[in-house]
Amino acid sequence: MIKTTLIGHASLLIQSKETTILTDPVWFDFLWEEINVLCPSIDLNTDKIPPVDVLNISHRHQDHFDVRTLAFLRQNKAILKPDVTILVPKDDILIDVLKELEFENIQVVADFEAIRVKDVVLTPTPSLNEGDYYPEHGLLVHDSEVTVWNQVDTVVSPDVIRHIHKLYGEVDFAHARFLPLLEGNFSHHQALALPPEEYSSFLKVMAALRPKFIVPGSAAFRYRDELGFLNRYSFPATPEQFLNDLTNFCPGIASSLFFSGDIAHISQEGVRIEKQASDFVRLKEDDSHQIVFKPVMEVPPIRSRTSSSDQHEKEMEVILDYIENKFLDKLLRCEMLDGWRHWKTMYQLEVFGPNGSSESWNIDFGLEDPKVQKGESAKINLYEGIAASELYGLIEGTASWDYVGLCGNYRTFNNVYRIGKDAVEFWPTGRKFPQPLIQMFPADRKMDREKFMKDVRRWKGKTGE
Repeated sequence: MIKTTLIGHASLLIQSKETTILTDPVWFDFLWEEINVLCPSIDLNTDKIPPVDVLNISHRHQDHFDVRTLAFLRQNKAILKPDVTILVPKDDILIDVLKELEFENIQVVADFEAIRVKDVVLTPTPSLNEGDYYPEHGLLVHDSEVTVWNQVDTVVSPDVIRHIHKLYGEVDFAHARFLPLLEGNFSHHQALALPPEEYSSFLKVMAALRPKFIVPGSAAFRYRDELGFLNRYSFPATPEQFLNDLTNFCPGIASSLFFSGDIAHISQEGVRIEKQASDFVRLKEDDSHQIVFKPVMEVPPIRSRTSSSDQHEKEMEVILDYIENKFLDKLLRCEMLDGWRHWKTMYQLEVFGPNGSSESWNIDFGLEDPKVQKGESAKINLYEGIAASELYGLIEGTASWDYVGLCGNYRTFNNVYRIGKDAVEFWPTGRKFPQPLIQMFPADRKMDREKFMKDVRRWKGKTGE
């Protein structure tokens, strides 16, 4: 028999008779560059969490790989056993962060290569997330009687499902991916609707897997405080909606909602869900009513987060120097220059202060000799608006696009086309047009590494919550 307890979001405690496995611990608010909070909110008594034999980290997204929680666990000797095995994907940034936090016994997993720990066999399942530089894996847990699959965020194919069946036959219990997140779509002026292909793929995976029992997994967070308006633009499906659609799509598979503090008992006789039965975690408040998909509601203006007028002036000095003395030179040496010229791009950059005021600059790439011009232009086909605090952070190397691109204080759109003799050429639908700021401050591995190391410097050695 195996039992799983949902702690919060993607963090599970999976227990067999002899082995305890902890997955993707993200326990504290705030998370993901302090943009999000857990939702529903939880009461967590870490003193009552049983000792853990295996810590599994599925991938390096911040809602699965939280430096604050990991630093806390490293200092809390009661939760992680001295010989705890840490299972990770082949990801040098993730591994370097763990080593910097002084974790040992780190084991890189490989697709479908089984790992025996006491009375269970742990089998990582692959993800076909092509184009994403985050290696990730799901996890099968088998105790010779039953099999549990935690899909997490993995993208799987029919071949993956067939191999799972070949290994273990019918899966007894599955934590299913169910929510196509639209994070960043608002800021990047992309579609704000349930993506039909992605959503239907989640249903098809479960229909092909045909486990005995399904619960929706992960996606238990929301935007906090002043960023709350983004809840209306980011979450186009609910767990209830997914389970109802699943019932209609593949009738006969048992399912249930699964909240923090719920325990699933999985045995050969079947699955029994105990609601709010955990002695270490419970729902604090069901605040999920704050997540309602309505991508037509009022949107607050872009505002700098810097409240001090002196600091804002300092930031604007750096920004003005960059825009007026460095920006154009870097753009003219950028590999995207020919594209901007081909499309005769009229670009506008607008920088917002703390009170909603703004300053604008434009560059006409259709000219032989483009210049940075102060002010607005009536003709714009590429626009970037950004808060001064965020642009300053990018210039100084203290901000990452994980925050800037998701917090609503950066917004872009394009209206790109080109007229020739008897011809109209449009930029292909569904492809992102290259934005100058993203080209100047690329969301690369260097930026990602520094984002995590900044958290390491903040939380390493901290024993308190």
